Amino acid sequence: MNLKPKSSRSTSQETIIIYTDGACTGNPGAGGYGAVIIDGDRRKELSGGYKLTTNNRMEMMGAIAALRSLQPNSKVKLHSDSKYIVDAVIKGWAKKWQANGWRRNAKEMAKNPDLWQELLDLCQIHDVQFVWVKAHAGITENERCDRLAVDAAHGSNLEIDEGYAGY
Repeated sequence: MNLKPKSSRSTSQETIIIYTDGACTGNPGAGGYGAVIIDGDRRKELSGGYKLTTNNRMEMMGAIAALRSLQPNSKVKLHSDSKYIVDAVIKGWAKKWQANGWRRNAKEMAKNPDLWQELLDLCQIHDVQFVWVKAHAGITENERCDRLAVDAAHGSNLEIDEGYAGY
């Protein structure tokens, strides 16, 4: 895949607005993610569910699925109610864990390195601004993502989360 470097992005490019959420019936348990993507006057919804996973993995999968669906070099404002994701990216924790071989510190491994790697890779392909939003605060698109995630977690034909250590 031929990707343009970040510096070649046009400053006049319209920002794609994304909202994401994840849900689990237990933690761990059956889980789902949801995403709403607003690109100008186009709107797209994504969701998916897994037989056994964690809430944090589903929060991350919502963001990953949304970013995967975009054309390379998109300018994105990604809203999440997950402090786990937003803080780890904005405060540089995820990059630090990556640089330390997915270790949080000398004794503790970072959780979900497979998804962190993919999310960091997608952030190299796109210009992503992460924004934390309060959950269940009446934000229409965040509430819609929550509904998509919950419905996906309760769906049939759930996938296996190959990266989850419970499998």
